[in-house]
Amino acid sequence: MKLPNREHAVIAPDKLFDYILNAKHKRGGTKARLLIEFGYNPVNWRQLESDIRLCHLGTDADSVRQSEYGTRYEIRAALQTPSGRALIVRTIWQVDTGTDYPRLITC
Repeated sequence: MKLPNREHAVIAPDKLFDYILNAKHKRGGTKARLLIEFGYNPVNWRQLESDIRLCHLGTDADSVRQSEYGTRYEIRAALQTPSGRALIVRTIWQVDTGTDYPRLITC
């Protein structure tokens, strides 16, 4: 199953540069250090956004489950990174209750 309304998927910029690509973030630091190894960084966060959209939004979800906040979708797919190497990444998306579009929760 693919994400519903994926053409309207929301990836908040601050989710990328303040959390996922922030090597000093308490919870996101480990993710950031790995992504930095593969050529992403807070300055080129738009590249990560573009690569996630290109490589993940057209891929079937590995799992779908209901949470108290909405429906969550987990997608595992390779990103073609700026370093030229592929990296398998898991993204979590949620369609919040009362909305009809997915938003990136984490990767």
